[in-house]
Amino acid sequence: AGCFSRLNMFFQEVDVGDYVVEGEVCAYSCKQAGADKKLSRSLEEDLAASPPSATLLGTSPVGPLSEVHSRKTLVYLILTLNNQYPDYDFSLLRAQNFSKENGMQGVRDNVETLLLEASGVWSREHPGKVFVEYLWATLGAAIQLEDCTVYSYNPEYGNDPFGEEGNIWSFNYFFYNRKLKRILYFACKAKSKAGDEGEDLPSPSIGAEDDEPYAGPFEDMEL
Repeated sequence: AGCFSRLNMFFQEVDVGDYVVEGEVCAYSCKQAGADKKLSRSLEEDLAASPPSATLLGTSPVGPLSEVHSRKTLVYLILTLNNQYPDYDFSLLRAQNFSKENGMQGVRDNVETLLLEASGVWSREHPGKVFVEYLWATLGAAIQLEDCTVYSYNPEYGNDPFGEEGNIWSFNYFFYNRKLKRILYFACKAKSKAGDEGEDLPSPSIGAEDDEPYAGPFEDMEL
């Protein structure tokens, strides 16, 4: 949790000049318990019962929704957003609200391009530490990136945390390692200083003081 703590402290507010970058990194276990287990069952039932035209039963970004594992993947993505941003309700999202990324390299390129100016701030604050090397090493240690399928959420602007006034750009990625039954969520957004409403992103559900970094929305705090 210490490595995530350093990144999350950095991403609380990165002043790059004309705008501020805010972000968060969290890792979750996909084992379900409590309210999330109940919501998961409800979502799966809704998906299975919906007509093919509405649920893309034949194909979707998470796979054919006629298959249980595809529906579970979609539920994990929805639950992650619901727990990450408790002021919003993502329960009505469906497969078309997400995209499957075509390989890790494109994700890396997008992240590194958008965070180029933020990485300069990191270098000044952490002499001798290259931001992108530290970032990917930290994420890789938590989720084994080479074994992940990566998804992203397509924001419905005006109805979610990525559609706030003053946002210049944003990205959000779900690194899903099915073998480890874990999801790592990594999101950042750039907020114009001119349109800054003074609100911060919600704090990550797993904090710097947690000994177990994978306690998350799909599981009780003790594994």
